[in-house]
Amino acid sequence: MSRFTSVEARIDEVAHKILAKLPDSGPWRPALEFIVFGLKQAWACLFGGLFLGVVLASAFIWPSNSTFARYDFLALTAVAIQLLMLAAKLEKPSEAVVILIFHVVGTLMELFKTKHGSWTYPEASVLRIGQVPLFSGFMYAAVGSYLARVTRIFDFQFENYPPVWLTAALAILVYVNFFSHHYVYDVRYFLFAATFALFFRTSVHYRVFRHRHRMNLLLGFALVALFIWIAENIGSWSKIWLYPNQMYGWTLVSLEKFGSWYLLMIISFVLVNLVHKPKPLT
Repeated sequence: MSRFTSVEARIDEVAHKILAKLPDSGPWRPALEFIVFGLKQAWACLFGGLFLGVVLASAFIWPSNSTFARYDFLALTAVAIQLLMLAAKLEKPSEAVVILIFHVVGTLMELFKTKHGSWTYPEASVLRIGQVPLFSGFMYAAVGSYLARVTRIFDFQFENYPPVWLTAALAILVYVNFFSHHYVYDVRYFLFAATFALFFRTSVHYRVFRHRHRMNLLLGFALVALFIWIAENIGSWSKIWLYPNQMYGWTLVSLEKFGSWYLLMIISFVLVNLVHKPKPLT
């Protein structure tokens, strides 16, 4: 089965015809690989990038006297983006399943966290469960969408990937700790150590254009977590949600949240691998 949709396959074919005319040596090679890497990353971020763009645009142009809630608009827009991506064959149905799973997992966490005052959604809306507007689950879904898409677009292959049952056990412990640390000791440092022990030998091999490259998987987790932390700062700056210390003026999101996103990568990666089984290095 092709790792591309039919539309993506045509785009890939055209891109290869253009890129194949460029030299495979000299100063062109690293520049070419870097440009193609960036374009593929942007394609992998398609859902998240579009959704974040709508979030930012709404912060600037949403009328203050509107009778239609901005949060409801964001929820309906996220659904529309998904339907359009599927209809245009820019996304595989399996990735839509990943997005649904992440939406459910994320919404459950949101219900718990908002109840305990970890953050708040200051605007009113109709499409919500308790204190949680339904669009919020799509922010987690954007992470799942990216990981599912980047896995196949770059044709990930893994070296020294740990047993799946161990990764699942670690993911469950991480998820439980997001809830339990409100009542008992926060074991995140134990989880960081367990993550290192489990994945420190694991490398991901990925194809950009002509050549395969290699990266330690822990470094990959950290880079993705960093970009999510940056996106989180953009989201809170637009007042989509607010942390307690941002109620009277925006401040940078704590670096502690970077650690939380790093641990969330474990949950995200394991969930994605339920759809895209990790391919061993060949």
